[in-house]
Amino acid sequence: MSNEKIVTPRGAYPHVKQVGDFIFVSGTSSRRPDNTIAGVDIIDEMGTKKLNAYTQTQEVLKNIEKNLAKVGASLKDVVDVTSFLVNMNDFADYNRAYAEFFEKETGPTRTTVAVHQLPHPDLVVEIKVVAFKQNE
Repeated sequence: MSNEKIVTPRGAYPHVKQVGDFIFVSGTSSRRPDNTIAGVDIIDEMGTKKLNAYTQTQEVLKNIEKNLAKVGASLKDVVDVTSFLVNMNDFADYNRAYAEFFEKETGPTRTTVAVHQLPHPDLVVEIKVVAFKQNE
């Protein structure tokens, strides 16, 4: 086992659960193992923040990839994605980052919805996925 620190759930649920050939990954954010959040840019000396949906989406999908790896799967096994955006004005940046991980023709189905808020005020994107990988 590596010494890489991992993000731990913030409640009574697992990040990943396998049921037969299906793998469910809980809603995932860009939170890092040290509880900082990727995609939060401080833009002035007053501590003003810019919440970067592009960077957050990249980090969310990397975190999902790490969770899938725990059960021997990868993003290639993802069959369905549900994404939650706090602001649909972030859709273009989210979509651009998402396209770096999945292709239109071969990627999973996807639903994207706007939500009032996420569990931390600096989060603008959360994604949950279902993957399918036949047991060998």
